[in-house]
Amino acid sequence: MKEIQEKNTVDYTDDYPVFTSAMKKDYTILVPDMLPWHFELLIHVMRQEGYRVELLKNDTRAVIDEGLKHVHNDACFPALCVIGQYIDALKSGKYDVDKTAVLITQSGGGCRASNYIPLIRKALKAEFPKVPVLSLNFAGLEKGNGLDLNLSFLLRLAYSIFYGDLVMSLFNQTKPYELNEGDSVKAREACVKYLKDALDHKTHNKLKRNVKFLIKTFSEVKIKQEPKVKVGIVGEIYVKYSPLGNSHLEEFLLSEGCEPVVPALMDFIMYCVVNTLNDAKFYNMKSGSTFLFKFAYKWLYGKQKKIIKLTKKHSRYEPLHDFEHLRHCADKVINQGVKMGEGWLIPAEMAALAETGTDNIVCAQPFGCLPNHIAGKGAVRTLKTMYPHENVVPVDYDPSATRVNQENRIKLMLATARENLKTKA
Repeated sequence: MKEIQEKNTVDYTDDYPVFTSAMKKDYTILVPDMLPWHFELLIHVMRQEGYRVELLKNDTRAVIDEGLKHVHNDACFPALCVIGQYIDALKSGKYDVDKTAVLITQSGGGCRASNYIPLIRKALKAEFPKVPVLSLNFAGLEKGNGLDLNLSFLLRLAYSIFYGDLVMSLFNQTKPYELNEGDSVKAREACVKYLKDALDHKTHNKLKRNVKFLIKTFSEVKIKQEPKVKVGIVGEIYVKYSPLGNSHLEEFLLSEGCEPVVPALMDFIMYCVVNTLNDAKFYNMKSGSTFLFKFAYKWLYGKQKKIIKLTKKHSRYEPLHDFEHLRHCADKVINQGVKMGEGWLIPAEMAALAETGTDNIVCAQPFGCLPNHIAGKGAVRTLKTMYPHENVVPVDYDPSATRVNQENRIKLMLATARENLKTKA
């Protein structure tokens, strides 16, 4: 009887509910649709750990309206989208709100994203005061109110991100050229199924075998040999990947006959790790964890290099960017000490894209996101001086910006891109 009571009792700290280990099996955890290419694998890993997780797919105007209702209009657009998606889902009637929690990732940097949890708690308190908030972060934030992370869990998450990046890249390099409509989607589904089986049978660490399977699966899709406009997508982490945040940008580019080129999520993770090392180097902010971050970076970069080598050796596909090359590209434009938000990573990715034949770039930014406007839009002039052929369009995403206006701006960029492609041909 006492055990049952403990499972059904919500603990409160500082007037907000706390997710405890006793809730793990009974609570449904809602995850915002930030990473459509990666979360299917990441959620599979979480389910292996015993968590009941569901990826939210609601992306109607009601989501934005709920966000506007519960978030101050000075907060950034990603916060509004995430909170709106939570509230809209909880109001849908699909979930028992007495046994539901929400999960958010935190980078731990100077961006307002590190302060989302107080915003989420305040919004939930107004209508769903019993819903706890979990944090997935590696910066020591929100201790005692997050996931139980162990080494095995972390390694599976890391492998899932590497494989998610590769599937995303292979799909985007295949879909625009497929001879038979739908073959690329089937290849993606086959790859995701294979990777889930690999996670289940603990063969996810067989990097060479798994990478070769992914490449082989997409290589078997019959394609048309014709040039396409390649468009890179860079910018703030949420609007860069989230269909809700960027008005389904990848789908729009595919519908326009373009090849979307989306940099790897693992680049952002290594960016966060390297920033910790740069803090020690530039600002003498050393700590006991500095050595651990150095070891983590060495391991992550080693895996990335192997994937790049395998991609070059066994396929026709353009490999993902080498992170050390990204750092070299950043040094041409801006100091690596500029690390607020996505900081130096944005100009680094734009430079790397220009050097690998992706001349056209959409820089996706939440309106009012100061770090990204400085490091993204502010670096465009320098980049165009370095790469005169580069065709960059910064696009702001916020509740008042209509999808039509955003797409019209991109269409103007694509008109120039198509003319340049004809000239090259």
